[in-house]
Order: sequence, then C-alpha cells, then structure tokens
Amino acid sequence: MRLAKFIGLAAILLLISAFAVAQQTPTTVKHVPITNTPSNSGEAMFQSYCAVCHGRDGKGNGPAASAMKTAPTDLTVLAKDANGKYPAAHVAAVIRGQATTASHGSKDMPVWGPLFSSISQGHESEVQQRTSNLVAYIESLQAK
Repeated sequence: MRLAKFIGLAAILLLISAFAVAQQTPTTVKHVPITNTPSNSGEAMFQSYCAVCHGRDGKGNGPAASAMKTAPTDLTVLAKDANGKYPAAHVAAVIRGQATTASHGSKDMPVWGPLFSSISQGHESEVQQRTSNLVAYIESLQAK
C-alpha cells in the first residue's frame, strides 16, 4: 500500500513537472531596424523604442522582457529608488550609452545614443532633443 502511494505521488509530481516545462516556451527577440519616430514626442519614442522591453506602462513587463538575460528595469520607480529625486542626468546618460545598467549596453538592449544619431543623420541637436523628450516622458511615468 505504501509503495502504491509513493508511485502515485511520484507520477503526479512527474506530470506537474512535465506540464510546467511545457508552459515555458522560449521567447526570442526579433531585431529590426530602428524607425524614425518624431523627435518631439517622448511618448511616441517610448512606445516605439522602449515599450517592447519596459512595457507600455514602463514597469518592465514588455513582450520581449521574458527573453532578456536581465529583467528590464521598472522605470516607474527610478525616483523612488533615488530617494524621491528623479535621476534625469543618469537616465539621459544610460540612453546615450554614457552609463550602463544591467540590460543597457549588453547585446540584449540597444544603446540609443548611436541609433538616434544614425536616424538624425548625425545632427547632435536632434539627438539631444530625442534624449531630452524621452527622459521627460520617463519622468512622467514615475509612481506618485
């Protein structure tokens, strides 16, 4: 009787494990060329460039997040994590590729500075406008 219970329990655990493994289909990120989203809209740029990993709400839950080696940052808590002050200069530096985080600067996450430069045809003022508007939009996502 004990052996039958043990075999039954083992079979149930085996089925649960098989089901869990079957649910974990690997996600891959398809790399596509950058599109030229208007530089005057931080929100439009965020939705085009950032939401795929960080999510439309900035919480790190985008459709490509599960394929990342390191989970995307929850951008809504940057100010909270910096003692209540939004770290705009740091966010701009990460976007431009002048500072790194776990995801930015790796093969998973593009560094946007050079990409913004390419679609702006090297015009530094437009790259700065893109960066500033994106930083301002991310600031608007901060949890209250």
